[in-house]
Amino acid sequence: MKLLEYQAKEIFKNYQMPVPDGFVCKSIEDVENVLKSIKFPIVIKAQVPVGGRGKAGGVKIAMNYEEAIEKSKAILNMKIKSIPVKKILISHAVNIKKEFYLGITLDRKINKNVIITSKEGGVDIEEVAKTNPSAILKYEIDPFLGLRDYEAREIAYNLTDDKTIAMEISKIIKKLYQVYIDCEAQLAEINPLVIDDENKVWVIDAKILTDDNALFRRNFLENYRDLDYENPYEIMTKEYGLSFIKLDGNIGNMVNGAGLAMATMDVIKYYGGEPANFLDVGGSSNPLKTKKAMEIILSDKNVKSIFINIFGGITRTDDIAQGLISAFKEIEINVINFIDEFLHQKADIESLRDIKSLDTILKLINVILIDSKIISVIERYLKKNYIVFITTDHGWIIGKKPIAISGGKDLSEGLRFKFGDSLRFMSKDGYLIKNLIF
Repeated sequence: MKLLEYQAKEIFKNYQMPVPDGFVCKSIEDVENVLKSIKFPIVIKAQVPVGGRGKAGGVKIAMNYEEAIEKSKAILNMKIKSIPVKKILISHAVNIKKEFYLGITLDRKINKNVIITSKEGGVDIEEVAKTNPSAILKYEIDPFLGLRDYEAREIAYNLTDDKTIAMEISKIIKKLYQVYIDCEAQLAEINPLVIDDENKVWVIDAKILTDDNALFRRNFLENYRDLDYENPYEIMTKEYGLSFIKLDGNIGNMVNGAGLAMATMDVIKYYGGEPANFLDVGGSSNPLKTKKAMEIILSDKNVKSIFINIFGGITRTDDIAQGLISAFKEIEINVINFIDEFLHQKADIESLRDIKSLDTILKLINVILIDSKIISVIERYLKKNYIVFITTDHGWIIGKKPIAISGGKDLSEGLRFKFGDSLRFMSKDGYLIKNLIF
């Protein structure tokens, strides 16, 4: 969960960090009320869960009332990286003399938290890392001992030679580290941390990225969940134990297991498609989850087809099928369109609307068409005088007679398999060359 700037600043204030007073506004009426009690100049900042606000025009300085109203209207009506601005933060502008970067995150390579600092604050730290990596300093923190006072002072003195300012910065570093630990954050960041023209230190911008897996231990963070910017379907999926991320493509995915879901999206991209979502139904065998997953996928108007890829070793496939039955009965399905690339005929899908039994749906969803790359592999082995076997329903194991394809078989029309079928490439003396199971 990525906290907005005003939320992170509220937490920082609770830890007695020097944060300028700010006011959150959702409308021009709110802005007008705030302007009655604030001194100019002011800074108006868009509140969106993405970076690059300044470059996009989402941060403005206003010197008077009329200018503040005009710039507030402009920001409230803009989008930043396709996200509409629904809130702005207004605070008194600080006369900045010097800017620093200060952040804490986890370095997974060394299994330690690291404090990252730079004298080049107020800019994109990733860009600094590319253009001037020597300007960034990293300090490893012992996970058992935590951040000690002398370490905080050392870090601060590497930012400034002024003893008074260094001591103030060291206190902020200690408090930022405590916020990071108490929130079980993945990132706690101040960019910039500034010194004003009176040599006072201020936290001008703030960012906290929490670990969703730790929220059950940090209930207070739930109060900071901003539903204005969170995808309502991502919230719903969490309630049902689903993992969902919306993407920009048109091929919906329902998969179990994060690894398989990633592999499925890779396959779609490999063949020129664009996934519309990442949706992991997990290992539970609850048909309701499948139904909800289908509802969420179909809520995306961009979805033109749905790829269901379920590994039976994690989830009972009959429960997935039961969930699909419920979904097909209650939801208008307009996206399913199986096309036989080789026969150039559309399968009869209308029967999906009259599904009565589990057996019916299993027959419908278990048909897999082998694409041209598999066909070319088969043909290549046939030319080498190998024999290719297709076994049905794991018939190779249970004794059903396999179908043999000889070199004279015309494969131009494609091959049909059922889920669980095995494709085996064998030499004539029975030596197994390759085994594919669908």
